[in-house]
Amino acid sequence: MGYKGRDVEVVDISDGKCLVVACDSCGGIGSKQLDEVKVDPYVSGRHTTRVALMEVMSVGASPKNISVAISNEPVPTGESIIKGVKDELKSAGYPNLSMAISTEKNIPTRQTGIGITVVGICSRVKLRVGMSKRGDFIYCLGAPKVGYEVVNSDEGEIVNAKLIRKLLDTNAIHDILPIGSKGILKEAAMLGQSIGCNVDVFLSADIDMHKSAGPSTCLIFTTSFKFDTETLYGYPMTFIGRII
Repeated sequence: MGYKGRDVEVVDISDGKCLVVACDSCGGIGSKQLDEVKVDPYVSGRHTTRVALMEVMSVGASPKNISVAISNEPVPTGESIIKGVKDELKSAGYPNLSMAISTEKNIPTRQTGIGITVVGICSRVKLRVGMSKRGDFIYCLGAPKVGYEVVNSDEGEIVNAKLIRKLLDTNAIHDILPIGSKGILKEAAMLGQSIGCNVDVFLSADIDMHKSAGPSTCLIFTTSFKFDTETLYGYPMTFIGRII
C-alpha cells in the first residue's frame, strides 16, 4: 500500500529525519525479441528512473541513492539502459547521485526487464504527505499515456522531475501525486481517504480518469487556490474535482 496510500515507504531514522524509498519496474519494453513495446532500452531506462525520482521528490525528499537492477546482459542492453538512467538524473538535477548497478551475466534473455529504486532523505516536519485540506481543488498536469503513446508523445504532455521542483516551490500547492497504473480517479480518491475526506469528481473533465498513466506521465496536485488557466508551467492542466 505504501505510506498513507502513497507509492513510497517512509522510515524514521534520527534527528527528526526520515528515509523515503520509491521503486518502479519495467518489463517487456525494449528492443529484445519478446518485448511487447519495441523501443530503445535507453528510453525505458529514462522513464523508469523518472517515476521513482518523482515519487521521492513529490513528498519533499532529496534523492541520495539510486539502484538499477537490470535483468539483461551488460552490453548492449544494460549499457543503453544505464545511459538513459544517467541522462534522466542529469536532467533532474542529480548528475552525481550515488548509484548501485546489477546486470544479468549468466543467462541469455529475450525480454527487457528493469527495476529501479530511489532512496531520499527528508526532515519529518517537511514531509509533503497529507497536506491537503477539505475544500481543496484538485488539478491534473500532463496527460495519462501508456505504451507506444509515451514514445510518440510531445514531451510537453509528459511531466518530469523539473516540474516537481517548480510545484514544490509554489506555496499555494499542498499535495503532489504522480499518477501511475491506477489512474487519476483512484489515486485522487486515495488521496482524499488519506486525510479522512471524500473527493467530488468533476465528471465532465476532458481527460480519461480511469486510464493508466504508464510511467507517471501525469500528476495531480491539490490547492486552495482556483486556477482559471488551461496550462501551468507550460503543461496542460485539467480541473479534476474538490476534496469534501
